[in-house]
Amino acid sequence: MSEAPEVLSAKDGLPVISMAVAAFALLAAVVGVGFGMRAIDESEANAGGGAAAVATGAAPVSLTEFAIPPTTIGAGGSLRVTNDGSVAHNLLVEGTEAATADLDAGGSEDLDLAEVEAGSYTMFCSIPGHRDSGMEAELTVTEGGTAVAAGSETSAAGDAADMDHSSGEMDYEAMTEAMTASMSEFPAETEGVGNEVLEPSEVLADGTQVFELTAEVVDWERAPGDVVQAWTYNGTVPGPSIHLDVGDQAIFRLTNDLDIATDLHLHGLNVDNEFDGVAPITQDPIEPGDTFDYECTADEVAVAMFHPHFHSQIGMPNGMFGTIFVGQVPTHAGETIGDEVIPADLEVSQELPMVVNDSGVIGYSLNGKSFPATAPIVAETGDWVLFHYFNEGSQSHPMHLHQFDQIVVAKDGYPLDQPYVADVINVAPGERYSVLVQLDKPGTWVWHCHILPHVEDDEGMFGMVTAIVVE
Repeated sequence: MSEAPEVLSAKDGLPVISMAVAAFALLAAVVGVGFGMRAIDESEANAGGGAAAVATGAAPVSLTEFAIPPTTIGAGGSLRVTNDGSVAHNLLVEGTEAATADLDAGGSEDLDLAEVEAGSYTMFCSIPGHRDSGMEAELTVTEGGTAVAAGSETSAAGDAADMDHSSGEMDYEAMTEAMTASMSEFPAETEGVGNEVLEPSEVLADGTQVFELTAEVVDWERAPGDVVQAWTYNGTVPGPSIHLDVGDQAIFRLTNDLDIATDLHLHGLNVDNEFDGVAPITQDPIEPGDTFDYECTADEVAVAMFHPHFHSQIGMPNGMFGTIFVGQVPTHAGETIGDEVIPADLEVSQELPMVVNDSGVIGYSLNGKSFPATAPIVAETGDWVLFHYFNEGSQSHPMHLHQFDQIVVAKDGYPLDQPYVADVINVAPGERYSVLVQLDKPGTWVWHCHILPHVEDDEGMFGMVTAIVVE
């Protein structure tokens, strides 16, 4: 059986991390100024009468990471929706057919609300994870009147300008202080740890191992003081990690303590159709209070995961996912890959899962936590480590580890005949990548999603970022 991943203390490496905070904060400030200059350029281009010019009578709405200003318009009016952020956004009015296309950064579209009756509506961005991150606001349609921000004396255009980096109204000194303060909290202690190895509750006479899983909603501290109602397996996000040898027989026994029916899909394992976990096609839904046994023979090396399919749009974003390992992914010891020479006597010091998510109450996170609650990885200079990326979210995430080559040795659990070296690895929803890294340079090194709004905003650092401390 493959060895359990080493559990690290969030307190390890604190002195080294503190020394790195100032330098990293300076880099973050430079990046923020770069985005501001880009916004200025785009604003000046739009002012020249291009496609982004505001239509007469349309109330401006500015989409940013991650906010939408509340807006009031008169009946028969329209919205001039502009993406002032750096990633794609859209705008939908709930309960109506009014919706924009996905707008790239700097893009605009007029949204006609002539058919929308007077009343209060919720408008939001439907890009996965964006609504849960704060892109939701009230739209009030009146029988008449001008376009103003709800509950404000100022115009919606003025509110949008205050949110726009190009307006000159941003307090860059305050932003730098917020960034530095957020980083100084790392690593922050929170309640709850995911990915803990689950031992079988019993072993049957024929050697079948029984693993007990309970679907339940619990309080989960995803960031310091940020406690959410997470949907979980066995009370943690991610759920427990299950380890098997090739040839093992296993039963995954799921008890449903939710208020809604569910099932369990063993994503990446070969199973008979009746155990594929897609209710009501392969089985009846598991009703609240009921239990179902999923049988499996681990017939090959696998890096797999488990999650629901029935009501998965609720369960998965809110925390219902876990990892499964079968056997050991080959590390190609003794081979040369690119410029990397993997020693024949290679010893992997740590094998660790990295589960990424981006939506629901869990939001942008690594292993169920958002920075500064993400746990640092601590290792000795020269150590070889094996990481496994799992994407249980709704978006692709380009994962970047500063300074160290990532040697991809397996994809979706299948060993690669030709491993390759990458600086950034784009992990799409449902994908798994197994990556071997030699930590041969001491220091504190940042590890993050390279879609920067997934790790930084005007309030500082958050989300999908952690660090590797090499001592």
